[in-house]
Amino acid sequence: MDQTLKTSADLVVIGGGAAGLMCAATASGRGLRVTVLDPNQKLGRKLRITGKGRCNLTNSCDVKTLLANIPGDGRFLYSALSRFSPADVMAWFEERGLPLKTERGNRVFPCSDRADDVADTLVRECRKNGVLFLRTKAKAIVSDEGRVSGVVTEEGTISCRAAAVCTGGLSYPLTGSTGDGYRFARSFGHTLTEPQASLVPLESKDDWCADMQGFSLKNVTLSAYEDERLIYRELGEMLFTHFGVSGPLVLSASAHMRHTDSRRYRLEIDLKPGLDEKKLDARLLRDFEKYANREFRNALGDLAGRSMIPALVRLSEIPPETKVHDITREQRQRLLRLLKSFPVSVSGKRPIDEAIVTAGGVNLKEIDPRTMGSKLIPGLYFAGEVLDLDAYTGGFNLQIAWATGRCAGMAACKED
Repeated sequence: MDQTLKTSADLVVIGGGAAGLMCAATASGRGLRVTVLDPNQKLGRKLRITGKGRCNLTNSCDVKTLLANIPGDGRFLYSALSRFSPADVMAWFEERGLPLKTERGNRVFPCSDRADDVADTLVRECRKNGVLFLRTKAKAIVSDEGRVSGVVTEEGTISCRAAAVCTGGLSYPLTGSTGDGYRFARSFGHTLTEPQASLVPLESKDDWCADMQGFSLKNVTLSAYEDERLIYRELGEMLFTHFGVSGPLVLSASAHMRHTDSRRYRLEIDLKPGLDEKKLDARLLRDFEKYANREFRNALGDLAGRSMIPALVRLSEIPPETKVHDITREQRQRLLRLLKSFPVSVSGKRPIDEAIVTAGGVNLKEIDPRTMGSKLIPGLYFAGEVLDLDAYTGGFNLQIAWATGRCAGMAACKED
């Protein structure tokens, strides 16, 4: 990074992640003198590890579909997303030499499957536009005569007429997301929606989860319930762990669980979503005929993975040594229901530092949705995860970062 502290800039961007880099690239591309503050050795550190290092950078869908994948106040983003849609994001990167591809679920990745290429494209654009990068932390944002006038850093103070807070939330603290943005917001009177983990593994006290540690399920349907009300249902993959469950389906389900302190949550897994109960019963009858002389515990290999069989036997309440030809219709129906709705209780979420994104953040009622500017003090902008915005998996969260970062960068160019 560039290490010479300049005493003035038009815009200081605090945080060199997805939203910050897009904000800086946008503003500098329109002639502003921009300084980015980020203490990490590499810019876009969190961006470089997203999608298991592949970076699902957006979702190739329309704005209506995108808004449907934002569980909170997605309407706040209508203006920003309309002006910088997923199609616009894809065009932006491809015009700067990064070929993209679209995979299952309209997930968009770089053709190289390298998240580093996404981050490097942003950094290259910023450098081309003359952005100054400083490897230092912002300590405070200062104001004069009722508007932003500077940013205090560990190296000194930079005078500016606009500052953009793009510090992320509380997830992945090793990448620098330590909640500094919340402190800056509070210093100007902004209120916060309490930050909590979203897109995070779930804990369960069911001992069969730990017994199946490392066992993954594919092409299953996961349903999540809040106080017996269905809040999520999707087909995909998941994983049992020593603490409970994880994997894509579980992470998405967790985004719907906003009240773990006051409401009860549970999961059900349909292990055979391609078969209705009538067809599954016919399948069971065929298997039971095939293994008629075996003990029940040794007759489920065609129906379930080996790691799951002990849990199925136990929860079916069919004695494991029962000969298959002795299993009653009532017992078979119990097994059928178990295969269609395998239960997992939820005792809570994993810690926020294990979450992919943070739910909660700066109150959207205090932010202008057309500019991402503070309604409380001119010259202050917020973009990305620091805002009370989060979405489901599939590239939607990065799309929020790109759109809000670009919106803030465009608005900063119009500052007097």
